[in-house]
Amino acid sequence: MGMDDETRDFLVMIMQTISEVLLWMLLNVFFGFYKDYAFFADHANWTNYLFYVLSAATLVILIMRLRRKWKL
Repeated sequence: MGMDDETRDFLVMIMQTISEVLLWMLLNVFFGFYKDYAFFADHANWTNYLFYVLSAATLVILIMRLRRKWKL
C-alpha cells in the first residue's frame, strides 16, 4: 500500500512552498536584524533603502512564483 502519486506531488508542493517562504524570511531576518540594515540609527542610509527595496521586490517575486506554482 503506497501513497498515490497525486498525494505525494501535493505534499511535495506544500513542503517546497514552506521551504521557499522560510528561506525568504530567514534571509530577511539575517540581513535586516543581524546586519542592521533594517534599523535607522541616526538617519537613513542608502543600505537601509536598498534593504527595504530588495525585500519588497523579492517578496513580490516570491508571491508571483508561488501563485504560478499553485495555479492548477
